[in-house]
Amino acid sequence: MTSKKRQLVLNVFLQRFGHHLAAWRHSSSKDNGRPNLDWWVRGAQLAEAAKFHTFFLADFIGRSGEITADTGRSGISYQFEPFTLLSAIATVTKNIGLVATVNTNYDHPYHVARKFTSLDHLSNGRAGWNIVSSYSPHTALNFGLDEQRAHEDRYARAAEFVELSKRLWDSWDDDAFDHPDRAAGQFYDPAKSHPLQFNGEHFASDGLLDFPRPIQGYPVLVQAGNSDTGREFAARIAEMSYCSAQSLDVAQAFYKDVKSRMAKYGRAEDQLKITPGLSVVVAETDQEAQDKFGELQSLVDVSNVHFGGFDLSGYDVDGPLPDLPYQSGENGRGRFQQQLDLARRENLSIRQLVLRFRVARGHLQAVGSVKTVADTIEQWFVERGADGFNVVPPYLPQGFEDFTRLVVPELQRRGIFRTEYEGETFRENLGLDRPERKS
Repeated sequence: MTSKKRQLVLNVFLQRFGHHLAAWRHSSSKDNGRPNLDWWVRGAQLAEAAKFHTFFLADFIGRSGEITADTGRSGISYQFEPFTLLSAIATVTKNIGLVATVNTNYDHPYHVARKFTSLDHLSNGRAGWNIVSSYSPHTALNFGLDEQRAHEDRYARAAEFVELSKRLWDSWDDDAFDHPDRAAGQFYDPAKSHPLQFNGEHFASDGLLDFPRPIQGYPVLVQAGNSDTGREFAARIAEMSYCSAQSLDVAQAFYKDVKSRMAKYGRAEDQLKITPGLSVVVAETDQEAQDKFGELQSLVDVSNVHFGGFDLSGYDVDGPLPDLPYQSGENGRGRFQQQLDLARRENLSIRQLVLRFRVARGHLQAVGSVKTVADTIEQWFVERGADGFNVVPPYLPQGFEDFTRLVVPELQRRGIFRTEYEGETFRENLGLDRPERKS
């Protein structure tokens, strides 16, 4: 276990316009919905200038062809495919980690392993993989799939997907291509190649990866999920966890639970960074920040709320969440339960539930002055509710510009966040071990 001083991890997860439900309707939002590379490059460079660890890119793959009352009313999830965008960003940044989300239900490990190998070499050792296994019937139809995959089955499939990917990355020694012998006509030593024969329950592969081993050995492995199955997956495989909590006691319970599961897999607790989402509206004063947040909240549409498999549009939005036999569905079980527990514990109305939970997608909301926001971050970090945060700006670009301009310098002044990058690779900057090749 490393003896270095524990430092706060900061990641940024940008969504076009922002994460708040009404971000695209905010008075500062002027862009249309067309893809815009310059916008993403500016965001990544701003994060790197502020010494963030990670530029995190989600991928909400697939779209339903069903036209409903909600169709066309959301502006948050239409963006570039992650590998393409991060490859472009890799050429204009030098230090920040680049995390791409890949769903293990719609690809093969060979394709994914070679793409991450390419990204890791393109970025000089800054690639990370956010492993997701969510399964939407609409997305399945996009791929011509009609089978149903249960929650636990999808995680088991994802674990095998990762295992085969590691075997492919390990099919070459690190220095396999470093010493071409031109005099002897030997480009590489065959003893440094290690063909695999993998026959699992879900995948098979025979041969070698067609690219040198990643600079980092493996990309940094990230996992998002709050369910019990997701926690076990994080403890066994992940090196960073993107989770959600709106109160410190909930965050501490998650942190302690996941870290305590790691020992049985022979892993040290500092080899997993727990980074819950953090939505921040910051200003010079608490009142100014509250006014900014209030403007966003006033734009939220609560006319067509669905929850737990029920359409609530026929109920009074200012009445309590009706007592119905809600079902979590196959995806987002942890967050579904968080919503239900919050609504019942505090007897929230439908409108209050949306404005408390959904506007930040269940993440911690910090609204206030620099001191107010920095106090919250420091408390969660020091009291082991988090190793850091995945910052999810509610509106962009101003929301993230305010965070880097106001909050980051205060965290650095308090000595909990770095002022310079210390390592050369993403792993080194996170304090993670480099995996040796397994024979």
